[in-house]
Amino acid sequence: MVKFIGREDELSFLQERYESRRGELVIIYGRRRIGKTETISHFCLGKNPVFFTCTQTDDKSQLKNFSRKILSFNLPQSQYITEFSTWEQALLSMKDIPHSGQQKNIVVIDEFPYMARENPEIPSILQKLWDTELKNQNLLLILCGSSMSYIEKEILSEKNPLYGRATGIYKMMPMPYSDSSKFFPNWNPFDKIIAYSVLGGVPYYLSQFDEEKSLKENICANILRKGAILYSEPEFLMRQELREPATYNTIVQAIAAGKTAFNEIQQSTLIEKGKLSVYLKNLIELGMVNREFPVLSSEKEKQNAQRGIYKLRDSFFLFWYKFVFPNYSSLEFGDWETVYDTIIAQQLNEFASFPFEDVCIEWLRLQNKKRSLPFVFTQIGRWWDKNVEVDIIAANEDRSKIISAESKFHNSPVNDFDLSKHLKKDLSNLRKKDDAQISFWYFSWSGYTKEARQFAEENGICIVTAEEMF
Repeated sequence: MVKFIGREDELSFLQERYESRRGELVIIYGRRRIGKTETISHFCLGKNPVFFTCTQTDDKSQLKNFSRKILSFNLPQSQYITEFSTWEQALLSMKDIPHSGQQKNIVVIDEFPYMARENPEIPSILQKLWDTELKNQNLLLILCGSSMSYIEKEILSEKNPLYGRATGIYKMMPMPYSDSSKFFPNWNPFDKIIAYSVLGGVPYYLSQFDEEKSLKENICANILRKGAILYSEPEFLMRQELREPATYNTIVQAIAAGKTAFNEIQQSTLIEKGKLSVYLKNLIELGMVNREFPVLSSEKEKQNAQRGIYKLRDSFFLFWYKFVFPNYSSLEFGDWETVYDTIIAQQLNEFASFPFEDVCIEWLRLQNKKRSLPFVFTQIGRWWDKNVEVDIIAANEDRSKIISAESKFHNSPVNDFDLSKHLKKDLSNLRKKDDAQISFWYFSWSGYTKEARQFAEENGICIVTAEEMF
């Protein structure tokens, strides 16, 4: 049995709804493989829930399967019937589940979009029953789904009958590094960050790697080898969520190759600008792509199409489109080891440097939450202009105090020259604009030389090592 890891916030959210004094209708959604079902199942341990998983079947079969599931919980109706004739009868029967003394009866309908798509009347039926009967019951009803576009554009939209009925809505996101690294407790810190860079914070992906094997063996066996679970995973997700997967593949590959500005993507893909804007908007809504601005940008600056850059939010998607998609011919032929040795191995450390920035931001957020930094920041992220780039900037509400931080993912310790270069970096525009008090920080995965530590102490640079972070 695989050990359940992380998801403390999600479990706390569900527990609060379970302990409330009213009926609760909760919608939990997130992309495929993110761990929704596993998290709900873990929460339900010892609570005897009605857990029904919808399938891609016709409405009549779905009703029959749901009826049998809920009738198996000793409902009074089970003495007379084996299935309900209508969805209204079946869903209303949730109020008849015998109470076992626990705080609430729990009904989970997993992959709810399969049910609602096949019978568009179900949201209306459920809305009517919730308003008249179910909201007054000692019930926690959880609707769960992986089709993010359907959940957000249909179930959560104002035109849907269930709009405004949910007492809780939780969109599950990838796990942070602090939890993801627990999948590999016996690996050294360097291999942990590489694995996180490749797989991101998706529990299902992380669970595919075997701690008894090397990183190379895991990447080859689980990602590069034809037939492996993760070999075609991004393409499958694209086909599930989008109508023109070939076009979206072209866009995503361009971003993975470093074409992050709108004009760069347009020139690489040759897609008409108006259509490209729509495609990128759809990718952003699905959580696959993020449009990123310098962290201290104004709302006016964010309206400038030339200002922001587009980045893949998911590390595994970035890895896959950078290394797998362009080398499909070789991988289909079975030459995965050559692809790894001649292409991936040469770039893996550099590839991990960007996720390492996210790890440093995560650590700063944790310290900020604990109120253990010199000030409480309200904004954090990357910053750049025409002249300078800063890996991490954190600022308080009025921007009078700013942390300027660099992160380095190298095999060798940072020396005093690196710190001097960081200290002298031209931040005059930032100072002039915000008249801010700027403190300098440095994150190094491989530590610091003796000279670097002395330089940091003399110049007021706060240096952080990997051991201090996690």
